[in-house]
Amino acid sequence: MTPRHALRAGAREALGVPAAVLGAGFLGYGSLAGDAGYSIWLTLTATLAIWALPGQLVLMEMHAREAAFLATVFAVSLSAARFLPMTLTLMPLMRGGCRVRRLWQFLLAAQLVSMTTWAVAMRRFEEMDVDARWHYFLGFSAVCIGSSMLFAVIGQLLIGALPPLARYGLALLTPLYFFVTLVGEARTRMAIAALVCGTGVALLLHAYAPAWSLFGAGFIGGTVAWLWQGSHVRRR
Repeated sequence: MTPRHALRAGAREALGVPAAVLGAGFLGYGSLAGDAGYSIWLTLTATLAIWALPGQLVLMEMHAREAAFLATVFAVSLSAARFLPMTLTLMPLMRGGCRVRRLWQFLLAAQLVSMTTWAVAMRRFEEMDVDARWHYFLGFSAVCIGSSMLFAVIGQLLIGALPPLARYGLALLTPLYFFVTLVGEARTRMAIAALVCGTGVALLLHAYAPAWSLFGAGFIGGTVAWLWQGSHVRRR
């Protein structure tokens, strides 16, 4: 696959379900941003700079509470901590021993990592060489970000047309789509164990400490799955 074909293939795939789900989520975000008093330029800047709907909602909440600047930066950064393991698993696949690309190019690609782009790229990269992976990821990410920015503006222009419940419901479509994608791609013992353990921990913690359920699902559930898988490998 040539670089141009890989770029087009990524853009075409993003124009389907991924762009639709992201568009719906950012439609709700744009409406919420309008309610919060954001200008259109601020909404676009937040989408492009943070590129993570949960982080953008955290920014909006901290702004509404008039929190200190450093506290706001820390809260938004903490919400994006989940992207570190995603980036650490994705970037080596895009490098593949090739040292032609510069550091700033990898930093730019890391900024494009999101739940959706990571999940799709990890599935598609198995079918491509390193150069095709790079261009596929750029094409896919560009369409995802572009559609998100477009629908965020539309949502802000339609302020008042969406009831509050619909706005938050649309914003939850993106993590729901990511979860469904992970379930569909869970074909290894490790992936299935991580999903089962994470879901179990999240449900248990949600009953007693809802604020910690997401963190516990990732940290505790992932650790238990890793230990479980490690003990299985040692027995073999």
